[in-house]
Amino acid sequence: MHNWFECKVSYEKTLENGMQKKVTEPYLVDALSFTEAEARIIEEIRPYITGEFTITDIKRARLSELFFNENGDRFYKIKVFFITLDEKSGAEKKTAVQMLAQASDLKNAIAVLEEGMKGTMADYTIASVTETALMDVFPFSVDEQKS
Repeated sequence: MHNWFECKVSYEKTLENGMQKKVTEPYLVDALSFTEAEARIIEEIRPYITGEFTITDIKRARLSELFFNENGDRFYKIKVFFITLDEKSGAEKKTAVQMLAQASDLKNAIAVLEEGMKGTMADYTIASVTETALMDVFPFSVDEQKS
């Protein structure tokens, strides 16, 4: 089970024209607690940012599944309804979950989700797909634990 945390990092970014601009960018990290999320995001972004940076916000991201695609450069949040039948009343019941798909565009995000859901037996419908501002996602890996 993954615990995803959205961490916002604020720093001075050098633009293409050489100007400095203060930006705040969101990242997603897999961690057990808010404290570990802060430590992990600092460790993950330190090689990419020169100068000082601040972690301005950490909040829990309620995501049930992530689908990675190395060809994707953006992250899309997809709201999915799982459809189940209530055996007592016979009525359809919809359960909403949030998923994240890495893709190059909206159409590709749906394809990535459908490919990832291929093996499941559950009936589902896609309620919405929205592009997020996430810059990168850092899943937990066993290799990090050993170092």
